[in-house]
Amino acid sequence: MRDRVFRAGDALGDSLDAVRGFLGRRLAPEGGFQGRDGRSDLYYSVFGLEASLALGVDLPHERINAYLGSFGAGNALDLVHLTSLIRCRANLVEFCSPGVPGRASVSARLNRSCGDARPTGRLLEHRSEDGGFNTTPGAARGNVYGSFLALGACQDLGLDLADMEAVAQSVCSLQMPDGGFSNEPAMAVSATPATAAAICVLHYLKRPVPESAVRWLRDRAGPVGGFAAIPLAADLAIPDLLSTATALYALSLVDALTEEGKGMHLDYLDSLWSPQGGFRGHGADETVDCEYTYYGLLSLGCLAG
Repeated sequence: MRDRVFRAGDALGDSLDAVRGFLGRRLAPEGGFQGRDGRSDLYYSVFGLEASLALGVDLPHERINAYLGSFGAGNALDLVHLTSLIRCRANLVEFCSPGVPGRASVSARLNRSCGDARPTGRLLEHRSEDGGFNTTPGAARGNVYGSFLALGACQDLGLDLADMEAVAQSVCSLQMPDGGFSNEPAMAVSATPATAAAICVLHYLKRPVPESAVRWLRDRAGPVGGFAAIPLAADLAIPDLLSTATALYALSLVDALTEEGKGMHLDYLDSLWSPQGGFRGHGADETVDCEYTYYGLLSLGCLAG
């Protein structure tokens, strides 16, 4: 995803400094990026840190590193925050060290930076009985979001898991009859973020991506731009930035993003832009935060490719 955020820097034009300023203001004194409540938040720090580094924001790396160090190996964290910790550390290692290392060098130095506080064991607690990953430890079946998060963390750590085919099969088991994917086995409706995440997982595992999933995802595009979260009638399908960003990224990843509709998607992004220097999550959202600003940048980068 980060390469798309890099592209967004050029697409922002004169607005680049405004985004840099917004991100800089969201960094809290203790070294984390602020969530919606104004306090440092590890989850929001992923988005704030990665966007800041990609756009060249001047950051106090030692202060951020100290904030991340306060979480140790992440033993007290759930999967979302554990993988957030890993991603933040990986970003600091890759961006803030001399040279331009390859992925193997980054993962090796990331593990060295963790020392004895390596989060691998805690990560593997989330592997489900079917071989996938679930946001709940010890689950019988994986979910799409858990597998997506865990795969990204494994890539950051350079961790080669046994039986990656089981991860792919766990994700494939969540495809619905309409072609989309639900996040959980108990869910009866396909969702845009889950379908996008499933496509990403299968792509990164070098497994076939069902064409039916690609078609389903394309069909979530609204008549005036943006993507809706679930299939509804056109007059009820309200787009949101999370669904838009994840759909655009997944489609671009498998070379299924066409020129058709790009102008409308850009207009939709423009409708969510705030003079503060960031993006709102949807038309009725009045709060600008690091997460949705990241999604706005990701969307811009996909459309600029």
